[in-house]
Amino acid sequence: MLIDWFTVAAQAVNFLILVWLLKRFLYAPILNAIDTREKRIAAEIADADKNKAEAQTARDEYMRRNAELEGQRSGLLQKATEDALAERKRLLDEARSDADTLRSKQQEQLQNEYKALSDEITRRTCAEVFAIAKKTLTDLAGVSLEERMMEVFVRRLQVLDIEKKHALASSRILVRSAFELPQALRTGIEKAIGEFSPAEIGYETVPGLISGIELIAQGHKIAWSVADYLSSLEKEVNALIKVQPAGDSGQK
Repeated sequence: MLIDWFTVAAQAVNFLILVWLLKRFLYAPILNAIDTREKRIAAEIADADKNKAEAQTARDEYMRRNAELEGQRSGLLQKATEDALAERKRLLDEARSDADTLRSKQQEQLQNEYKALSDEITRRTCAEVFAIAKKTLTDLAGVSLEERMMEVFVRRLQVLDIEKKHALASSRILVRSAFELPQALRTGIEKAIGEFSPAEIGYETVPGLISGIELIAQGHKIAWSVADYLSSLEKEVNALIKVQPAGDSGQK
């Protein structure tokens, strides 16, 4: 078989031309497209990795902040609880203090009322007893109560011991009485005092003595009063008044 070298050469040239054309217009664009796609895919993978890393970082940051917020929430809750307990204690202490203050004021008021009542009872009792005693002495003995009081007081001055008389010796002696002393009674007192002291004697009327008389000199005092004989009665009245509130509270 004879070979047509011209045909072979022509076919070879045609083949080379076809290969060049395929490479130039087919393979090159395809390879470029493939290369571009691979680069795009690589870029997308890189972006995905980057986004994944950023997402992981964001997640870690979120978890950290969430942990911080949880800690802060626990701290705030604990602080709020402590503040509430402290405020409750403060309010209870304030209420207890107010109650104690109110109780103290009520007790003070009751004591003041009791003292005022006791003083009034004592004053009225003394005045009433004095009136009865005065009338009784006047009717039975024929002497006034004032005169009888002066006799008792003068006898007290006369029986004083030396030390007491020396203590009462002064340049100024004050005699205080619950009533105006008549001249006769003053003369008796001055005579009794003159036995142990040449002092000047002054007189003063003090109704608050409750029908009594007292001598004051250099801070020393000798006294006699109807109130001395009413002390036991006053104690009994005070005891009766103290028992009375308990009985009232039991009835309520």
